[in-house]
Amino acid sequence: MLHRLARTVSLAVSLGLVAAGLAPLAAHGPTPQRAEETIMIAASPDQVWKLVGDFGSIGEWNPLVKKVTLTGGSTAGAERVLTLAKGEITEGLDEVDAPARRVSYRLLKENTEAIPVSFYTATIEVTPAGTGSAVRWDARFYRADTTNEPPEELNDDAAIAAMTDFIRQGLEGLKAKATVK
Repeated sequence: MLHRLARTVSLAVSLGLVAAGLAPLAAHGPTPQRAEETIMIAASPDQVWKLVGDFGSIGEWNPLVKKVTLTGGSTAGAERVLTLAKGEITEGLDEVDAPARRVSYRLLKENTEAIPVSFYTATIEVTPAGTGSAVRWDARFYRADTTNEPPEELNDDAAIAAMTDFIRQGLEGLKAKATVK
């Protein structure tokens, strides 16, 4: 009888803590990750913006992009399919702010073999810096496997490494393309 009473009290206390929001939290899946890189380019912001502001031109300057299929041009709502070494991903253009020289886009269709993320949003911004430009590329994303115990190739570290590499190679390619004489 005493054992049953103790179990009942324990259950009541546990339920009370849960209801009050005071119970210990269980693991809850992935947290958002971030990759942000900036590069200085010896070209005017307008020259660099011509490349960045053209949503379909990423294949001309990011060496990881093998092919781009663009629909909708370079206006909000446009979509591009990027062919990468390990498959295709689809991105959607959210915003183009030409006066601020900024584009924002998101992943619409994932391919976790191509990039081990389940979702991302990204912004590329071109600003004046001395006689040239600073280009900042910022991405926020979730790892490919959103379970509590992802395999190594689909975990946070893999997602951060892949997104950082994509951004760095893209910025280096953009710099090379924008400074060609």
